[in-house]
Amino acid sequence: MTDFKEDLQNTLKTLKSGGIILYPTDTIWGLGCDATNEEAVKKIYEIKRREDSKALLLLTDMPGKIQNLVSEMPDIAWDLIEMSDSPLTIIYPGAKNIAKNLIAEDGSVGIRVTNEPFSKTLCERFRIPIVSTSANISGEPSAKTFAEISDEIKSKADYIVKYRQDDTKGSEPSKIIKLGQGGLFKLIRG
Repeated sequence: MTDFKEDLQNTLKTLKSGGIILYPTDTIWGLGCDATNEEAVKKIYEIKRREDSKALLLLTDMPGKIQNLVSEMPDIAWDLIEMSDSPLTIIYPGAKNIAKNLIAEDGSVGIRVTNEPFSKTLCERFRIPIVSTSANISGEPSAKTFAEISDEIKSKADYIVKYRQDDTKGSEPSKIIKLGQGGLFKLIRG
């Protein structure tokens, strides 16, 4: 069985070469890639058979890195991240420094700070935000465990992380909050 460190090295190598990973996150298993690589992002849209007008979210390992990805980090975002007791994706206006095909039509981007050991270490070591989207065909139910991921999705990933494949406890997608101007926010998924 591959150990954590070897799994991490293989995953980093795949991301650096523009490949697609299938990996555990702080919520459900995700398809991921380098969030600055437009070709890799395009591959994820193709794998999911998802319209590219539906934005994908990003993972990072610490709140301070979000400031490099958005034109303004509203004060309320710091509070929401700090107070959240479960995974929280925040949609920020003014996305920047990421692949253009990750930015929603309104210029926003969804970002989540992960605390799950593998995805957090991966983000720390890669130093670039990583795309994270559910490992399923668009419109089909999200796989809550590795065992529920379809063979079609598995066959299209360039590297499948071994860590946590045996987990039997299903996870849920994150809460999603969209931030607007002047500190306004809207709950998208609770």
